[in-house]
Amino acid sequence: MSFSILVVDDEPDVAEMFRQRFRREARQGTYVLHFAASAEEALDKLADGIRPQPIVILSDINMPGMDGLSLLREIKARRPDLPIMMVTAYGDEERRRQAAEAGAFQFLSKPVDFDLLKEELRRLPGTSA
Repeated sequence: MSFSILVVDDEPDVAEMFRQRFRREARQGTYVLHFAASAEEALDKLADGIRPQPIVILSDINMPGMDGLSLLREIKARRPDLPIMMVTAYGDEERRRQAAEAGAFQFLSKPVDFDLLKEELRRLPGTSA
């Protein structure tokens, strides 16, 4: 069974990094990676329907236009059951508090520890990857 992950980040190299670090899982069909370069693009992709259904969204906090915390609130209003992990290079306590209050499942710091991330993904409800 495949599970979709939507990665939202305005930095172009992030998509390539995720493709490299999830190469084996993508080849095996465990995870299908989807990318959005902005919060607005992420909302459009969710509205259009991502297949297979997304199991998690990984979103940067600092992005032009709608930031990641606003995206988190918007998605939680539409899909309260969808886990969202916030990813940022600026891991201050105020952002962590805001993300937790808005319903973030997890808060990860950049550079992303991909071993830890994969461990967290295996713990998500409905996965046995």
